[in-house]
Amino acid sequence: MEKLVECVANISEGRRAHVVDEIVGAIAGQAGVCLLGAESDIDHNRSVVTFVGAPQDVSAAAFAGIRVSAELIDMTRHRGQHPRIGAADVTPFVPLRNISMEECIELARSLGARVGRELRLPVFLYADAALQESNRKLSAIRRAGYERLRDSIKTGKAPQPDYGPRNLGSAGGCAIGARDILIAFNVYLTTADLAVGQAIAHAIRASSGGLPHVQALGFFVKGRAQVSMNLTNYRATSMRDVVERIRHEARGFHVAIEGSEIIGLLPRAALAGASASQLQIANFSPERLLEFHLGALD
Repeated sequence: MEKLVECVANISEGRRAHVVDEIVGAIAGQAGVCLLGAESDIDHNRSVVTFVGAPQDVSAAAFAGIRVSAELIDMTRHRGQHPRIGAADVTPFVPLRNISMEECIELARSLGARVGRELRLPVFLYADAALQESNRKLSAIRRAGYERLRDSIKTGKAPQPDYGPRNLGSAGGCAIGARDILIAFNVYLTTADLAVGQAIAHAIRASSGGLPHVQALGFFVKGRAQVSMNLTNYRATSMRDVVERIRHEARGFHVAIEGSEIIGLLPRAALAGASASQLQIANFSPERLLEFHLGALD
């Protein structure tokens, strides 16, 4: 069986459909790549594009997406809820079949060097591909946001890029990495009070002493407080654990969970111990399961 790697590209554009379509087209147009999904969020002004294929084909498609994103997105004009540092904001490689994490690390570093060299964009290697320990956590790279990073990068303060210029132009920088499967999961509360969403996010995230392997921020999206999360190890901290903890925290504010949503895909095992309805996932369908698409590739 051939090697299969996944890339989940996060692009800083979710409002101009024609721009998103052109970026997705550049990715999907690469030979040997299978596009699994693309979805946009207006409030976050962000799109997530998921694709799989042989390692070098996926790398070539990721490069094409980064190149077109840098050409079409001006970060000096970009506004959105989600933290971001650049047009082609995040490009992670995920090992799926017959490929090791070490190979994905090499893929990320090779792409980073190419982007820095050919596109002249600052590249920050993160997660397992990190060369600088200070850049290992994506949140450490994006914490300042594009505007502050644009100013601080010239002073030599961390974070600093691994490849490309020490200067953020209108396309910003790129975070490129290798990681395990991550679940992007948003929970909406029955309140429009942003402070409640932020307080619950603070209570549940690992960095604040909450649940292990949970990254969380509070936003105001679609007229509701949203707890936006990345679950970096669903085997250690399940989706059920997260939802139960949010329900507990919400009761303290006399609110409840209105619903939840998945961004991108998730493995079937992530639903272990709870059904999609129990997790109140409004946008769940079999097409949200990674196995649904991998089966079609066999």
